[in-house]
Amino acid sequence: MNATEFTLSDLKRILLESAGADGAGLDGDILDSRFEELGYESLALLETGSRIEREYGIVLDDSVLGEADTPRALLRAVNSRLAPAA
Repeated sequence: MNATEFTLSDLKRILLESAGADGAGLDGDILDSRFEELGYESLALLETGSRIEREYGIVLDDSVLGEADTPRALLRAVNSRLAPAA
């Protein structure tokens, strides 16, 4: 995929595909909610990161998923890597 922006909708879709949850925790204003509060633990986030890398053709350092503890932080990290490729 040759995308120029990774959106909250993209993240929600990938989280649902990665964790297989029903997505109820992803409703409303979740941008600043911690992933743990949303029901996503480290294993689900690792799978999410792998899917993002494959789908968007970028590399996320291991530290990115550890430091990006909210959807807003992860969106910012992914988009910062997409920008140079655009």
